[in-house]
Amino acid sequence: MQNAESLSRDQIREFLRSSEPIEFTSGGRKERCLWVERVLAAQKYRDLGKRERGLVRAYLRRVTGLSQAQTTRLIRRFLDYGVICAKPYQRHTFAVKYTAEDIALLAEVDRAHGRLSGPATRRILQRAYEQFGEKQYERLAKISVAHLYNLRARARYRNQAAVFEPTQSTAAAIGQRRQPDPQGRPGYVRVDTVHQGDSAGAKGVYHINAVDAVTQWQVVGCAEKISEAYLLPVLAAVLAQFPFPIRGFHADNGSEYINHRVAEMLRKLHAEFTKSRAC
Repeated sequence: MQNAESLSRDQIREFLRSSEPIEFTSGGRKERCLWVERVLAAQKYRDLGKRERGLVRAYLRRVTGLSQAQTTRLIRRFLDYGVICAKPYQRHTFAVKYTAEDIALLAEVDRAHGRLSGPATRRILQRAYEQFGEKQYERLAKISVAHLYNLRARARYRNQAAVFEPTQSTAAAIGQRRQPDPQGRPGYVRVDTVHQGDSAGAKGVYHINAVDAVTQWQVVGCAEKISEAYLLPVLAAVLAQFPFPIRGFHADNGSEYINHRVAEMLRKLHAEFTKSRAC
C-alpha cells in the first residue's frame, strides 16, 4: 500500500470500514516500527484528541497485525522519545586484559617447553618477568592457573600452538631396502602381484608374477586372495618351479610379501630378502 502513512482521518475511517474481513501481516520488526513511527508523525498524534487517537490506533493495529498492548507500547515510546526503533542490542562485555600478543607469547612458551601443566607454565611466566626482567611477560606473570587454561582453549591459541609434523613411516625390520645384486648369477627373483579385476560382480583372481633378474625365466601363479592362507602355498609352488636355486627374493612394499611368514619361508631357502623403496 503506497503512502499509507499520509492518509487523512476520513480516509483512515473509510479504510477501516472497507477492510474489516481482510487480515494484514506486516514485514520485519524494524520495517514495522519505522512505518508506525511515520504514521504517528504524519498524523500529528501528540495533538489529536481522544477520538482521533483511537482511530489512528485502530488503523495501526489493522495494518501491522499487532495486539493492543504491543501498539500501546510503540505509541508510548513515540510520545516519550519521538522515535520507536529500538537501539541495537549491545552485549555487556568485560574489559580485555590479555591481548592477542599475550596469547601468542603463551603459545610460544608452550611450544618451547612441551606444554607443561598450568602451575608449571605459570611459574615459568613469573620467573621470566620477575627474575629475568622480560617486560613482555608482565601481564602473563600475574595470570591465574584457571585463566591460563581458558587462554589455551581459545581458537587463536590453538592455531598458533599447533605443531604439524609429517607422517612418520613405520619401519619394518623385514627385508633389506635395496635393489638385488645378482652379479650375473641366476636365482634372483623379482615378484609382483597384479589383480585381474572384477567382472559382472565376481571378484577376480590375483596373478603372482615371478621373473628371474638374469635369465628372465618367468613363472606365473594365481591366488584367490592375497592373504597368507591363499598366497603362501601359491608362492611356494611358484618358487619351486624355477630350475635353479633361489638366491634372492625382491618385492615391493606390499604387506602380502613384507611379513614374517614369507621371511621365514625365504630363510629356509637361504635366500636374501630385499624390497624396493617406498612410492
